[in-house]
Amino acid sequence: MKKAYTYKFDYGGYFIYYIMLRSLHIENIAVISKLDIEFTEGFSVLTGETGAGKSIIIDSINILLGNKVPRDLIRNGESLATVSGFFDSLTEDETMLLESLGFSSDDGTILLQKNISRDGRSSVRLNGQAITQSIQREIAGALINIHGQNDSQKLLQKPSHISLLDSFAGLSEILEEYGTLYSALVSKSNERKRISIGESERIRRIEMLKYQIADIDSVAPKKGEEERLEAECKRLSSIEKINKQVNFSYKVLYGADKGASAYYILDRTAAALASVSDAVPQLSEISDRLTEMKYEVADIAETVRGFSEDNSFDPTQKINKYEERLDAIAKLRRKYGPSIEAVLDFKSKAQTELDELDGATERTEALDAEIAALKEKADIIADRLHTERIKASETLGKKVMGVLEFLDMSKVTFKASVTKSEKLDQNGKDDVEFLIETNKGSGLMPMIKIASGGELARITLALKSVLADKDGIDTLIFDEIDTGISGKTSRKVGIKLKQISKSVQVICITHSAQIASLSDTHYLISKSEYDDGVHTSVKILDDSGRVDEVARILGGINITEAQRNAACEMIAEGKEY
Repeated sequence: MKKAYTYKFDYGGYFIYYIMLRSLHIENIAVISKLDIEFTEGFSVLTGETGAGKSIIIDSINILLGNKVPRDLIRNGESLATVSGFFDSLTEDETMLLESLGFSSDDGTILLQKNISRDGRSSVRLNGQAITQSIQREIAGALINIHGQNDSQKLLQKPSHISLLDSFAGLSEILEEYGTLYSALVSKSNERKRISIGESERIRRIEMLKYQIADIDSVAPKKGEEERLEAECKRLSSIEKINKQVNFSYKVLYGADKGASAYYILDRTAAALASVSDAVPQLSEISDRLTEMKYEVADIAETVRGFSEDNSFDPTQKINKYEERLDAIAKLRRKYGPSIEAVLDFKSKAQTELDELDGATERTEALDAEIAALKEKADIIADRLHTERIKASETLGKKVMGVLEFLDMSKVTFKASVTKSEKLDQNGKDDVEFLIETNKGSGLMPMIKIASGGELARITLALKSVLADKDGIDTLIFDEIDTGISGKTSRKVGIKLKQISKSVQVICITHSAQIASLSDTHYLISKSEYDDGVHTSVKILDDSGRVDEVARILGGINITEAQRNAACEMIAEGKEY
């Protein structure tokens, strides 16, 4: 199963999210009273005036991720806020994750909802069922990957680079073959370490295990024995009282003097009724029933008498014996486990280890041969992986550099560094890291050390444009990726986003007309003031609305015909990509 990551970053308003999100419901978050957004496929943009509520969409997605919610994020005058997201197109990995956590999705969709109160309490539901915040984070982490700056962004993290390169290279089959061998190698190596202890230590350990096994065997406890002995001790301790009540009950039922027992009364009553049954036939049936009751009373009386002991019986000896047994079992529990079951399990494991140590020499030789054979096979496949990674790194580098050049970053150098070692690990023998040189002569550095948010935005976009169809991500969301770049570069960024949207869903929050004019679907976020406060709304713009909004973004106090014409031209041109 793929590992899910959850990250967040903020450097001047730039965010990148990877999501399988079809709709978002926001209620009582900041300036948003109630807002529903239905997302479409292709390339979608969200625009609007500053302060209209666009950033709240990002904050709301973070809430779904299980991130900490500032109390002042809840709308003024409200005590409860709600965010829910509808996700579809779940992959096999995500479906397996849900099942491992005790959930299911027959139709490949889930509804995740979080309620937040002003007093700090919150609740989370998955398809209407309450879940913990830890489960929320795990599930949301599989649905939404957030890429961030510095130590937060997955693309910046060295441990993720090798998996991204492998995905790009299509090495899943080779990796599966290697993983099977490596797991077996680790298992055999761990077993070898367990039994490969010094001779004196081996002898000491054998003696200790033999003592522990013999100690348990000397008592030979059985499952359920303690409960049975405790019950018997309780019975024996009350034997005098039991005898008294049992004897009383027997006499009342059967054994009393004539005329005083239940048996005698039933017998005489049945006989009396039977004597007049010729005159009253119905009494015959009643007489028979009383006779059956008489026999039942006699049977009960005999059963009750069986619980009595001989008056000369002294239970002290048996009680002492049982208590000694209970004490011996308690001592075992103090040494080897909290219950008899745990003690027996301890013995079983001790016996297994003893058997291993007794045959350590022979087993060591066999393991050495197995480990050598596994390592030889793993080395061969690791070398194949290295060769494929080298080729893939060169191809990846060329493709990313091509995108960077298109994004007016021709002076930036990107390299997927692959360094081979002699030691095998879960990935083979390779150490992979994405390196960047932003200025000629400055030298290649890890991506995490890139300081410029604008540079990082475009570098990340370049990587994602190359890896978009390789990392299993269905949706990309960008917030103000246009920050700090020119109109020309913004256009190129928009074109690249448009191209990516051919294979994955792309959502972009932007202030750039160059980007907005390229969209397939354009959402306008706006706010209005009412008596009860400010309310944010969203609507999908038609062709005319798109022209007006793109013209507005282009600038000016009033929208001119020239701006409209420019907007029309930009939108028309955008349809060509």
